Amino acid sequence: MAESRYSQTSYLGGAYMNKTIETTYRNAPKIWIIKLSIALFIACILAWSSTTIVWNELRNDGASVAKNIIFGIFHPETKMLLNLTTSGVPYLLLETLCIAFLGTIVGAIISVPLSFLSATNIMPKGIALIGRFSITAIRTIPVFIYGLMFIRVTGPGPFAGLLTMSLCSIGMVSKMFIESIEDLDKQILESLDAAGCTTFQKIRYGILPQLFPDFMSTLIYRFDMNLRDATVLGLVGAGGIGAPLIFAMSSYRWNEVGSILVGLIILVLIIEWISSKIRVKLARG
Repeated sequence: MAESRYSQTSYLGGAYMNKTIETTYRNAPKIWIIKLSIALFIACILAWSSTTIVWNELRNDGASVAKNIIFGIFHPETKMLLNLTTSGVPYLLLETLCIAFLGTIVGAIISVPLSFLSATNIMPKGIALIGRFSITAIRTIPVFIYGLMFIRVTGPGPFAGLLTMSLCSIGMVSKMFIESIEDLDKQILESLDAAGCTTFQKIRYGILPQLFPDFMSTLIYRFDMNLRDATVLGLVGAGGIGAPLIFAMSSYRWNEVGSILVGLIILVLIIEWISSKIRVKLARG
């Protein structure tokens, strides 16, 4: 008897829920016209953009050139991969890695005080506005412009790439640091203040434990970006593996291009594996 009442109640409850869902779905606003209009608008924009493509400028021997490129990339020069001198792929990758790593560290060191000065929950609005304007101005200039500027100052080489990576890192890292600082839980600081903790103790036990995981995640992500940017910076002579890559491409030495790309892929995979391990460790505390 009890089971029959329970099953009847469950049936009535399920029927009522289905009726409620059906009523809600029926009364929902019909926005398919808006979605269709947006889709048609995007299709028109794509069609209009495709009119700028000039198909008659494709070279007649483009297929053969593409075939040579693919063949060279998939048949890398093993001698260059195993060359441990300054012209080999391992040394160039190490140089690129050092530029990206040191650039991230230097940019982070400069970003920490700049972020605290730009946080509205810590500093007055006037000072925070000046700091945010400076960060925005730094982020506005492309990485290539910074690279060309520092090459004029220090000359071509890895040091120019290091300075470029450092300055470019400040813009993004500071922005992410500011968001983390403004999300601080002030109740923890008030509790430590009520307990009679000093300023150093409040920073040590109230601020740093909240900011450290976010700061480290931001630095890992920025280092991953800097590693790719450092590769491109070599095209303008700022050190790294970019210069040998563009020289090999200009000389149609596609086997060397393949060996450089293989080295880059291996390096990025290793860095990605290490980064994922660090992120998991930070997430689990």
